[in-house]
Amino acid sequence: MNNLKYYLAAILAFSIWGTFSLVLKPLHSYPSLDILFYRVFSCAIIMTVVSVAFKREKIKNNVIFFKSLPKKSRREMIVLNVGSSILLTANWFSFIYVMNHVSVRATSVAYLVCPIITTILAYFLLRDKLSKMQWLSVFLSCIGCVFLSYANMIDMFYSSLIGFTYAAYLISQNKNTKFDKFLVLNFHILLSAFILIPFFPAFSGPIPTDFKFYFYVEIIAVLYTIVPLLLNLFALSGIASSKVGMILNINPIIAFVLAGVVYHEPLGILQIFSYALIFLAVIVFNGNQIFKIKDSNVN
Repeated sequence: MNNLKYYLAAILAFSIWGTFSLVLKPLHSYPSLDILFYRVFSCAIIMTVVSVAFKREKIKNNVIFFKSLPKKSRREMIVLNVGSSILLTANWFSFIYVMNHVSVRATSVAYLVCPIITTILAYFLLRDKLSKMQWLSVFLSCIGCVFLSYANMIDMFYSSLIGFTYAAYLISQNKNTKFDKFLVLNFHILLSAFILIPFFPAFSGPIPTDFKFYFYVEIIAVLYTIVPLLLNLFALSGIASSKVGMILNINPIIAFVLAGVVYHEPLGILQIFSYALIFLAVIVFNGNQIFKIKDSNVN
């Protein structure tokens, strides 16, 4: 029960992301880069205003802590967070592009394979240990990806790209635990905005005049970016990343339902089998956690 608030935070975060298509699809006529530009700029402004107005003491303490680190550690932290901002920007752009120009289902598949990609990266980069059952789940997921590639190579390529960029971002955050989470996210989004500013004059379209565009962009900025990312970081502070990874699958389940029921995207037998195999891989991978939760409920 002590961890209930962390579970609820993770469930809410991924449930929100699962419905992303409802606010992104109405903007399908606008270029993906324009949506990305205004989304990032809005998030950067909102979070910076909040940080300056309400988190000055936290900023001061984090700066003092950063300066207390050895020179090598400071340099590593700078490289880490610059790289994190680039990964986050790449993930957002690829997600928006695929959602509006490829398929809703391709984005949902990305977050089915994301936990597996995260696991593989953690094994090689963080030296995390994997059980035989977890290796089996990785194998099943790879088989599912092969089938999906056969069914639709383009969808699988984009799904893997989205999943990889977000998985790499999650892995990169393992060394940021001693800094304030809101300020870390603020830094990533602010740097992302600075990365995008030079491209804005050349690659942005005409300034949108329709109120609908700004209405949906602000909803995306606050409800589908700042809120779920903070909820995700909060959940990770109280429960293991493997449990959060299991809950992440709420996202693609909701997206799959919306893709078929709301957007009527076709789904072949091979694709259904592939998705089921990947979902089975996720269940196998998190099997120990599922049984632990079940046992605790029984006890």
